Amino acid sequence: MAILPAEGVRLGLTAKDKTDALNQCGAALVEIGAASQEYADALHERETSVSTYIGEGVAIPHGTNESREHIARAAIAYLQFPDGVDWDGNDVRVCIAIASKSEEHVGILQQLAGVLMDPESAAALREASTVDQVLALLDTDA
Repeated sequence: MAILPAEGVRLGLTAKDKTDALNQCGAALVEIGAASQEYADALHERETSVSTYIGEGVAIPHGTNESREHIARAAIAYLQFPDGVDWDGNDVRVCIAIASKSEEHVGILQQLAGVLMDPESAAALREASTVDQVLALLDTDA
């Protein structure tokens, strides 16, 4: 199964705040069979110790090391918030929620870093209007 399955791409969402966005990220990981609710809850715990905002309007919510036992398989979910979410003073348009027990997610993070280093690609990631556009930008099979 793909690290980023098509059903893990959620476009055009709204969130009233960071907590709401984190809840949606956790729910997406649970819905695609990557993790349990306990892991989804740990996204909030991680955020209290260190912000997962990485720049270019992107955050990468993930659980704590202790919560890894609640991961069923490595996966990510892409959640787009076109109107933005206040992330401790930063404007987040895209959350890449990560469930990974070890290093399975490194490839996707490398791909994401490459996308974010190119302003046009970063804009395309934030403004994607189809699942296929997101999957092409974050080609996890490369």
